[in-house]
Amino acid sequence: MERVLVAGIPGAGKTTAAGRLAARLGLPRYELDALHHGPNWTPRPAFRSDVEAFAHTARWVTEDQYTGLLGDLLTTRADTYIWLDLPRYTVMHRVLRRSLARALTRRELWNGNREHFREWRDPEHPIRRAWSHHSAYRRRTLDRLAAHPGLTLVHLTSARAARAWLRTVPRPLPAHPGTTTER
Repeated sequence: MERVLVAGIPGAGKTTAAGRLAARLGLPRYELDALHHGPNWTPRPAFRSDVEAFAHTARWVTEDQYTGLLGDLLTTRADTYIWLDLPRYTVMHRVLRRSLARALTRRELWNGNREHFREWRDPEHPIRRAWSHHSAYRRRTLDRLAAHPGLTLVHLTSARAARAWLRTVPRPLPAHPGTTTER
């Protein structure tokens, strides 16, 4: 696992899993939401070029999202695809809890942006997307995987399975002083 995409509907745990996997493997972590959202939730003009830059490096972990803007850019470069295919009730519980906490605490997310309750009415809000796109997301993911048969797939269908799998991922061996490792 050198170039890893972590996929799932909003609330599946992509960001958390990507961060933990990057730490476990010693891989650079790129958070696409932070690269995409500029101040006032405006898309950053450099988003695609920033993603292209890291996508063409040898090692990274990121989420599989923004495919409407990126197409197959990341999928064609990835070697491993972690699919968090969790049940609707699990993702709804998570995304509701997350959005409620963000709106109540007014915690900054990316580039000065904060979540507000009024945004929950937006059809693209993660709560609404998790509910209305759950089945369609699964079909689209199966289609994407069929188009990229060379990817190593890790298909996880519960939070418990995801946590258990992550514990099995071996940590890289530390380099000894005076030695180099080339990939």
